[in-house]
Amino acid sequence: MKNRLLTFATLLGFLAGTAALHAQSPAPATGAKVAVINMQAAIANTAEGKKALGDLQKKFTPRRADLEKQQQEISALQDQLQRQATTLSDDEQRRLSRELDDKQRIFKRAQEDFQAEGQQEQQDIGQRIGGKMVKLLDDYAQKNGFELVMDATPQTLPIYYIAPQMDLTETMIKLYDAANPVAAEATPAVKPPEKPAAKPKP
Repeated sequence: MKNRLLTFATLLGFLAGTAALHAQSPAPATGAKVAVINMQAAIANTAEGKKALGDLQKKFTPRRADLEKQQQEISALQDQLQRQATTLSDDEQRRLSRELDDKQRIFKRAQEDFQAEGQQEQQDIGQRIGGKMVKLLDDYAQKNGFELVMDATPQTLPIYYIAPQMDLTETMIKLYDAANPVAAEATPAVKPPEKPAAKPKP
């Protein structure tokens, strides 16, 4: 069930477009300064990205729990129909079968909506953060003399080895966080335990 539900470890849509943008760049001349960035990891590991994905997961947690509850009810009905196939009356079997069909139809629609809405919101996060990340990356590359920066996200290019000094992922995460600070959530003050009342003297 959980494998079929929405996961929050991937950012779709925008990332593929970003990868294509970098992959279409012309090959660098000999001796050119080249670097790579894992754009997916860079977006997801900024402070803004972590907060946005965390908020998204919290938003969808009640709906995920409801889907799991619906599937449990469907499994219970299927089990009942199988176990009591020889003892249920024809009318009762038809009633339970109709109920099962209704629950499966409602579950399928709810799951499709859940996945579609979650993927759209992930894409929105990727586009918002990725757009700002690309601008920072362009500025950084020009100021530091890079002629080509490629996306090293695993799904984009078959890059088998990257020298650590060529990977700009951590550098860009730090630059992004500095340029786009995220306000820390206020944590409620912890009230110190009250001292026990002094016992009256005898």
